[in-house]
Amino acid sequence: MVNEAAKPETVSSLPVITEETKTVIKVQNLANRFGSHAVHEQLDLAVRAGEILGVVGGSGTGKSVLLRSIVGLRQPDEGSVQVFGQDLLALSDAEREPLQQRMGVLFQKGALYSSLTLAENVALALIEQAGLSRSEAKRLAELKLALVGLPRSAVDKYPSELSGGMIKRAALARALALDPDILFLDEPTAGLDPISAAAFDRLLLTLRDALKLTVFLVTHDLDTLYACCDRVAVLSQKRVLVVDTLAAVADTDDAWIRDYFHGPRGRAAQQAAAPAAKSATTQATELESRIK
Repeated sequence: MVNEAAKPETVSSLPVITEETKTVIKVQNLANRFGSHAVHEQLDLAVRAGEILGVVGGSGTGKSVLLRSIVGLRQPDEGSVQVFGQDLLALSDAEREPLQQRMGVLFQKGALYSSLTLAENVALALIEQAGLSRSEAKRLAELKLALVGLPRSAVDKYPSELSGGMIKRAALARALALDPDILFLDEPTAGLDPISAAAFDRLLLTLRDALKLTVFLVTHDLDTLYACCDRVAVLSQKRVLVVDTLAAVADTDDAWIRDYFHGPRGRAAQQAAAPAAKSATTQATELESRIK
């Protein structure tokens, strides 16, 4: 049974938006279909400024499809996607471009260009979208790579020369290249060993706090959910079944949620979360002081 004292928000009861919980993304009545197969129907979701929202769900529930719909890589069949109060689907390409530059995306497996060095991967957007010279873009790219914890020796290496963890960090640097307000991460810790995944989680918290980012995080990693997320949205039955704090979501009376959050891995992730969050807060304070 659902604990009435901590009853989670559902799609029919989205949070009241105040100045403290300003909505930066609002999805309404979204539908995504592939032929006769509907992945989403009447999906609603609101993302608050400054939060890390974790998006979870079983295989085939359309987590990545939802992300791609929000950032403009897929045209939904129905519904609206508002970012910073503007409906992306109603804008022309020219009108949409400034908004999309305020969104950084880390794709699954990094999706770096294999023929470019790490610095060139990050610099590409700075040259093509920000109009910087190659020398200016390279200098800024090196700063972004350092920001995500990569050593100077990695700057001129190609993706094939790097570990999975370093590739993910380089992809994160590319996502941060244009100083976005919203960061979209699609399974950022997938394929990483536990140590590298935990380090990425700490880095994400540090960057969110220091750079004042809003983060839309698609993941299946329970450790990441417990370590990083302010709220969690569960995709099920072609919509957002519930969105709330992790504790409230885990208390929802649903078979998939019960199996996902209350198994051995869920209990272990919860126990490990507190010290990791404390460490990330300390790192964020240090990074913010260096940026200033």
